[in-house]
Amino acid sequence: MFRLAVLTVSTSGAQGQRQEDASGKAIQELLCPPDYTTVRYEVATDDRDIIARRLASWADDPEVDLIVSTGGTGLGRHDVTPEACLSILDKEVPGLAEAMRAKTLQFTPMAMLSRSVAGIRGKTLIITLPGSPKGVRECLEVVMPVLPHALELLHRDVVSDHPR
Repeated sequence: MFRLAVLTVSTSGAQGQRQEDASGKAIQELLCPPDYTTVRYEVATDDRDIIARRLASWADDPEVDLIVSTGGTGLGRHDVTPEACLSILDKEVPGLAEAMRAKTLQFTPMAMLSRSVAGIRGKTLIITLPGSPKGVRECLEVVMPVLPHALELLHRDVVSDHPR
């Protein structure tokens, strides 16, 4: 079972001005037992330093395999999640974000405005998603088939086989 951390980036949510975190809930509904268990969850403000510290702290925790964030990936003045994430990554995994944008572009032209990123820090995979439950579902459905293999690769000392 892979251990999941969910970070919802929403200033209004962090300040208690939103009733429900529908996007964070959507992540937990899709990445659920028996394959995933949520071990960390938080709602944070749209602050680059706060987001970066939380992502780094969770990624450095050996109890976290995968971090998925929602929110802050658009063009708004306060949307800083991609910059926060990129600042703490060891390696970017651009294919995940490219695949999400390519597939979701079939549903809405707004997908080309997404600035979602993905990468690794240590042995933890980090994926940033849009802030809407619909966007979360559409993007996760694209990458879910490769997540187990990616997470297994991050925990191997030697890579000896690859899927064909």
